Amino acid sequence: MQKTERHFFAPGRVNLIGDHTDYNGGLVFPAALNMGTYLTVSPSEDDCYHFSSENDPAAFTLRKEELTLRHHSWVDYPLGVVKEFTDRGFPVSGLQFHYRGDLPIGAALSSSASIEMATAVALNALNGSPFTMLELVKMAQHAENDFVRMNCGIMDQFASGFGKKNCAIALDCNTLAYEHVPLEMQGLKFVIANTNKKRELVDSAYNQRRSECQQALEILQQHTSVENLCQLTVSQFDGLSEYLTGGVLKRARHAVRENGHVREAIIALKRGDMTRFGQLMNASHASLRDDYEVTCPELDFLAEQAQQFPGVLGSRMTGAGFGGCTVTLIAENQVDAFVENVGKAYEQQFNIRADFYVAEIGNGAGEMMNYEC
Repeated sequence: MQKTERHFFAPGRVNLIGDHTDYNGGLVFPAALNMGTYLTVSPSEDDCYHFSSENDPAAFTLRKEELTLRHHSWVDYPLGVVKEFTDRGFPVSGLQFHYRGDLPIGAALSSSASIEMATAVALNALNGSPFTMLELVKMAQHAENDFVRMNCGIMDQFASGFGKKNCAIALDCNTLAYEHVPLEMQGLKFVIANTNKKRELVDSAYNQRRSECQQALEILQQHTSVENLCQLTVSQFDGLSEYLTGGVLKRARHAVRENGHVREAIIALKRGDMTRFGQLMNASHASLRDDYEVTCPELDFLAEQAQQFPGVLGSRMTGAGFGGCTVTLIAENQVDAFVENVGKAYEQQFNIRADFYVAEIGNGAGEMMNYEC
């Protein structure tokens, strides 16, 4: 390894449409943000491993034998990636890892995936780049599944790794086939609104939704030959829905219809039909609210206020839900008024101040050759 200080960056992501389809073998349509995690790596003066962050007061100094221990803290995200490298025969010598992020934590913009991917591209570079970006993405996802023990799909790490400036990523989560689709914004902007609501019971509710989707799949496999829910078209699903009931029916119906939303949205964007793209965003939010039941009053309020605001083509929650963010497609000349008026209405309704970000779409994870603080 080179004995110099080196600097890396990995972005967060906003998913423009297609939530809870990734682990059902469907399509997603995320874009990398220009916000994310900055990582400085330098050799340590001892054989220990030092992890620090400007965003969290907890710092860790670990001996080699302690690298496989979970700490139930932010450090588990990079530690899981370190384990992926050591398990593949790339031992990590004593290093200092210093992280700085400008993503809001817990806002469903994939701050955890950006930490993992920053660590992955750094360790890959320090070891002579033995792994492709796709391999790094899979390693980062496995780290979160196996070490952090969050049963996430691959979308977040994929978007962080394969992001491209001013493009969204049409990703088939079943095959990992993907396409960069240029965002021809035509005087429009995507605005992210952070509810700043503390997300509670996200992990248990997320795992319950996944379990219900798996139950639906197993029932439907008794009547048709599919490997995942999103292989079904909406009409095929409607013909089989009589075999499902209750929550299992609703979760499966969302997965199939949301996959259709993404497919239509990609076509609309390619032909420059932003009005249709916005309509599909609205339909996506309704499905996430009514069938997947992962919204909350704060998310619904922001989406509904946005959908009624002048110059808005569409608005929806983005991410896992139960808090986090909405993403709104709006005319650029209405952004300031939107932030002021919707922000004021939200604060009056919930006594919480929302944060707003105009989404700038950036590149994926890599080394920063000309680093500036």
